Formats: sequence, structure tokens, C-alpha cells
Amino acid sequence: MTQQNRIDASGYTYAHEHLHLDLSSFKNNIDCRLDQYDLICEEMKTLVSLGVHNIVEMTNRYMGRNPQFMLDLMRDSGINVIVSTGYYQSAFFPEHVAHTTARQLADEMIAEIEQGIDGTTLKAGVIGEIGSSKGVITPDEEKVFHAAAIAHLETGRPVSTHTTLSTMGFEQLKLLKKHGVDAERVVIGHCDLKDNLDNILRIIEQGAYIQFDTIGKNDYYPDEKRITMLKTLAQRGLLNRVMLSMDITRRSHLRANGGNGFAYLITTFVPMLKEAGLTQTDINLMLRDNPMLFFN
Repeated sequence: MTQQNRIDASGYTYAHEHLHLDLSSFKNNIDCRLDQYDLICEEMKTLVSLGVHNIVEMTNRYMGRNPQFMLDLMRDSGINVIVSTGYYQSAFFPEHVAHTTARQLADEMIAEIEQGIDGTTLKAGVIGEIGSSKGVITPDEEKVFHAAAIAHLETGRPVSTHTTLSTMGFEQLKLLKKHGVDAERVVIGHCDLKDNLDNILRIIEQGAYIQFDTIGKNDYYPDEKRITMLKTLAQRGLLNRVMLSMDITRRSHLRANGGNGFAYLITTFVPMLKEAGLTQTDINLMLRDNPMLFFN
């Protein structure tokens, strides 16, 4: 497979995931090395059988990205993976970001979109996850957002962000717009980690998309509250700006290791949504139609 930067419109899409990630040295915890191929491949096969055909894989450079792992997964499980290019957030930036220009950072991203990643046939299909710190966008993060904007304007690829604990999403959008990015080409990530409805409404009002992409992470924020916010958005007719995902990042999140596993969103969370009054049309909008429009 060589065409990985477009959505397979016949199935659902998880809009923000990780399939190979290694933040173990940053966090001094082996659990943060997500790399167990056989377990992940089995979970992907299960997802495909449940109608999920696409994973937007948000592990960028310096987060432990592994393009060959993605190519193998696509071959062995049938899942379609859209990979990303960019830089995460200040705490995880490599040293060179501090003395590299936005133009140079953008050129790196553009090369991964147009030429491929690490000498493989795999090309990045999304600019992300471009992140900010809790309650602040640092100067280096601001530079990365500028670089993401340049890369977007030159390639047309959409921008997907990381907010730390649902902070600074509106400010991220303002920054990208300042650098010429149309709000409709931006999705603000992790909007579901606190009571965040006012902020979500401000972001959607500007024309951007938002993600409820930490579903199942009840230690951070309970799914019941996520559903309450989604219900409100449904009542206001705003689900055409919402995408869903789980942001699986640890070995312990995998089903075989005692976690929820990737299928939880379909097998547990979707039935909870229906019980709360959301319709199949609502669910198709968030899991199929919106990602198809945004990522293609």
C-alpha cells in the first residue's frame, strides 16, 4: 500500500490515535512505549470487523514514530493509517527547535508530506499533533504553530492540535488564523478533558472542528460528562464539527494488557451515546462524515 494519506470513505475513522509511540525516556516509564505489534495488529483486525477503516496516527517526529510499523499494520490488519508530521509540545521538543526557523521546520514537514517519511513510501497526510503546554503557548510552540501554518498553506494538508488538559484551544486557533489558515482546516484536539463547553462553542463558532478524543480515559474526565457535552452539541445542531477518538498511548491501554482497548469506543461508548438519545445519523456524522471531509 502506498496511498495512506486519504480516508477510506467506506468506514469509520478514529481521528486521533497512536499505534507506535515511545515517550518512555521522557516519562521514565516503560508503559509509555507503545510498540507491541501482535497485540496492536489483533486490535486493528477487530476494529476493521466493527466497521472502523481508518486510524489517524498522531505520532510525529521525536515521539517514537515508526513508518515501517504502520506499513506492516496496514498490510497485516487491513486498517488504513493516515500518519502525521510535526512537533508535539515544548516539554518534548528536540534541542534544535530552539534555534531553527519556522520556515526550516515547515520545510521538514513539507518533505514528509510530499516525499515520504524516513526513506519509506509512507507520506504524511496531516500536520499534527501540534501542541501547546498547560495554560500557555510557549515561544517555541508558537514557532511550531507558525511552521504548521506554512506547511498547510503549501500542501493543503489539515492541522490537528494537542491541547494540554483542554487548555489554549481557542488561542491555538487564533494563532493559526493569524498565519493564514482557514478555521475549517483546523481541528482542536483533547477538548473533552474538563468542563469545556463554552470554549468548544467559541471554537466551533469560528468554523473549526473539535475532537472528543480521549474517550475511555475516565481517570481524567468521566465518559458520562463527555456524553452530556455531546448531547448539548447535538441539541444545538453542532455535531457536524465533532470527531471522536481514544488517544491510546500506553501498553496498559491495550485490551490484552487489561485496558479498554481500541474497540471500546464502538462497543461501549457508542451504545452509551444512543442510550443518551443520540441517533445513528449523529454517530455516522462524528465517526464517518466529518473525518472524511476534514482529512481528505
